[in-house]
Amino acid sequence: MKEQALFHSIITTTFLGLSLLASTWHLRAENSLPKSTPEAQGIPSSAILKFIDAADKEVQDIHSFILIRNGHTLAETWWAPYHRESRHMLFSLSKSFTSTAVGLAIEEGKLSLDAPILSFFPDAAPESPSWQLQSMRVRDLLAMSSGHTGADLKGFSFDSEEVLTTLFLNLPLTHKPGTHFQYNTPATYMCSAIVQQVTGEKVLDYLGPRLFDPLEIKNPDWSESPQGISHGGFGLSVRTEDIARLGQLYLQNGQWQGKQLIPEAWVRAATSRQTSNGSNPKSDWDQGYGYQFWRCRHGAYRGDGAFGQYCIVMPEQNAVIAITSGTSDMQKVLNLVWDHLLTEMADTALAPNQETQQKLEIRLQTLQVDPIRLDVSTEAPLAGEGQTYHLDANDFGLTSISVSQRSNNTSLIALRHNNETSTFTCRDSSWTDGKSSLAPGIIARLQNRTTHPVASTGAWITSKQFRWKLAYTETPLILELTLNYDDSELELDIRQSASFGQQVLPTIKGRVRN
Repeated sequence: MKEQALFHSIITTTFLGLSLLASTWHLRAENSLPKSTPEAQGIPSSAILKFIDAADKEVQDIHSFILIRNGHTLAETWWAPYHRESRHMLFSLSKSFTSTAVGLAIEEGKLSLDAPILSFFPDAAPESPSWQLQSMRVRDLLAMSSGHTGADLKGFSFDSEEVLTTLFLNLPLTHKPGTHFQYNTPATYMCSAIVQQVTGEKVLDYLGPRLFDPLEIKNPDWSESPQGISHGGFGLSVRTEDIARLGQLYLQNGQWQGKQLIPEAWVRAATSRQTSNGSNPKSDWDQGYGYQFWRCRHGAYRGDGAFGQYCIVMPEQNAVIAITSGTSDMQKVLNLVWDHLLTEMADTALAPNQETQQKLEIRLQTLQVDPIRLDVSTEAPLAGEGQTYHLDANDFGLTSISVSQRSNNTSLIALRHNNETSTFTCRDSSWTDGKSSLAPGIIARLQNRTTHPVASTGAWITSKQFRWKLAYTETPLILELTLNYDDSELELDIRQSASFGQQVLPTIKGRVRN
């Protein structure tokens, strides 16, 4: 029996090793950056494993992670149902791409940092522009020092029916431009509009041959204003690998495969402190701001977006980290990077540690966002099973819902919304891919899409409660829906993992119609 067990162990280990080797070659084929073991680049596999374990436990939810050091990919993973080819909404991480477009336009002689913004939009200026507006320059927009206060910016809305450039130029200005930091997404929109004005191309199109194509960034998507201008400060969707490539390009001072894609002088200027924004030594939001890049502690800098979209560049460690997530605690993510990764980066290679490397590889291949787990016997009678419940009016436009129990702990959900019906297959403890035309919350920001890739997991928690998660896999949004049954009535509770408004929505009531 011992010999059989030993033989089985040898076969299992060999098969696992061959699987990991095949996976490594597959990743190398898809990623132009060579792959290396962590130890060969001076970081213990155990440090990455601790980071992954901490992030998986303490951050809700991380969706992807890539670590590059010395030009080599050391670790990359996606938490199911997110995957390698998933584009992800970047939110304000889009700003760093817009900054790159401005730098390229300056290099091509199409504008300058000191150009007054009124010179680009003479027809949109107020009749008697204030002295502050007349003195506002491109560099003030880039450095978040346009002169506005938060109160000044309340008059701007991206949903306005007015021309957005005109709306911006008519905002009140409290401070002299260049003197006060005020995070300001409308200012980034103006940068996008200026690039389009001087090049004749949307930022998305302008960056195509200059940035996206050389970096092999596939199918980038950028939302636009009604005037056909890329939003600039948000709205870009790309893959995690594309985020990492932008970071590596900046780490390499604008060079990529022997070509200078963006000027080295621009890299230095954009990532240096241009504006002071606080003095808290424990906050990565108080270390200064560049041209659409944040300065970080530990000599690092980053582009970042709402709910934890990160492009972290660490020049002193020659490292880049790309992260996508759906968290409300963005500082927590950075703290984990500094505590578990940065502190473990050595200047020279470490001794190989094959056992821990293998544990890390297995962990990276088995991660998933927490699914719903079955907590009731399938033999128990299930309240409301197969019944259609008609819902009271609600902000999501949901009109009815039904849950049907099927074999193998699988449920089928039929959801009626806006005169359409979407069906979802749910299993406990795992995710099932699908598509839906339902576009709640931040999903409405995705333009020109009639359906969205989604994934579901769901199970009966008690005989009277069904819980379901619906992940929009190109976004940070995961809806958690809890259906509480009471005879012919239903209470539906919805929680949004990522929202600029309410995360927990008012209870929606439903009932069976006779």
